[in-house]
Amino acid sequence: MDIGQLHFLVAEGDDAQRRVLVDILQRLGAVQITEAADGDTALRCLGLRHQPAVNVIILDLQVPGTDALEVIRRMGDLQSRSGLIIFGSQTNSVLFSIESMADAFGLNVLGVMTKPLIAGRLEAVIASHLKPPEVRPARTPTLSFAEVGHGLNNNEFAPHFQPKIELETGRVKGLEMFARWRHSRYGILGPASFMPALVENHRIDFLDWALIEKSVQACRRLHDDGIPISFSVNVDPSTLAHPQFMEQIDACLERHRIMPDYLTFEMTEKAVLTTTPHFLERLLRLRMKGFGLAIDDYGTGLINLQLLARVPFSELKIDRSFVDGAFRKPAIATVLRSCLGLARSLERRSVAVGVETKQDWDFLQGLGCTYAQGYYIAKPMPVEEFPDWLSDWRHFF
Repeated sequence: MDIGQLHFLVAEGDDAQRRVLVDILQRLGAVQITEAADGDTALRCLGLRHQPAVNVIILDLQVPGTDALEVIRRMGDLQSRSGLIIFGSQTNSVLFSIESMADAFGLNVLGVMTKPLIAGRLEAVIASHLKPPEVRPARTPTLSFAEVGHGLNNNEFAPHFQPKIELETGRVKGLEMFARWRHSRYGILGPASFMPALVENHRIDFLDWALIEKSVQACRRLHDDGIPISFSVNVDPSTLAHPQFMEQIDACLERHRIMPDYLTFEMTEKAVLTTTPHFLERLLRLRMKGFGLAIDDYGTGLINLQLLARVPFSELKIDRSFVDGAFRKPAIATVLRSCLGLARSLERRSVAVGVETKQDWDFLQGLGCTYAQGYYIAKPMPVEEFPDWLSDWRHFF
């Protein structure tokens, strides 16, 4: 679909400003444009059942008549599938709250912009709407604890690895492990299919140990191939807290001839919230041996700064909700800058997770983020695919 096939609804009370918006759309190639001078007219257009349906509504927050907030609420009531572009003269924090409200009503928010509405920004938002929708994978099953145990016993679980890139240089600096189940019936399954059963039965350690061993083995394979790269694994606090953990991990590294400084253990922010003195001692022992520690999903929990400073982590992994699209969301960008500044002030490396586009990449470079991960760089892959991918990446850079 191109822009000439879209039906736009421009809801703007000021005649001159509405004309400017229509002119911008026409210069971009839009043909079907309906104008609404107030919120009531906009709602009538959206509620009409005849074709062509409105594909994109550009809504001024100061539209007269039925106000913009009610228009947004009524669009939610109508279960509108129209793309929504909101613009106004409000502060970034208010605009972000309005966007959050529209999201909560289930609307397809394409962008939120401050006045004056710049043609280039509008074009970029519309261009993203014109991209073909991603094909969502078929819904995968949630399997029982017995089935998961059977898969583990049959050696059906394997680590996949996603590259971590240094933003300043473009160099590949590490790999993060992601658990995958190579199921004989359903194919490659992600954590949604097996983690609920393990969590419910308090046996995440079964999976952790199986994949730690395989990850260290994969690291040895890459080192033997002349790729001395570090890697990180997500582990549950209960696994780290096990009395035999230190002995077992030391033995695993000795078997595969890997030094501790090539391995980072990742824990979620929520897991760190429950840190006890005994667990803090375990983390300190790991750091003093040379292992890395990363706090994952940062920004999604309620960790306080005092606790954050006490935990001897080496990396702060910023949750994707503060990364994806931050370049066009000023309020989110402010939170992202704060997270990066916190990492710098604590002398820790920052990792932005969920880098999906070049705009995300460029924006993070400008903010001084240390590392980036995401589908813009690569999807998680089996270890045997990594050398070829690395060769292509190095050629690209």
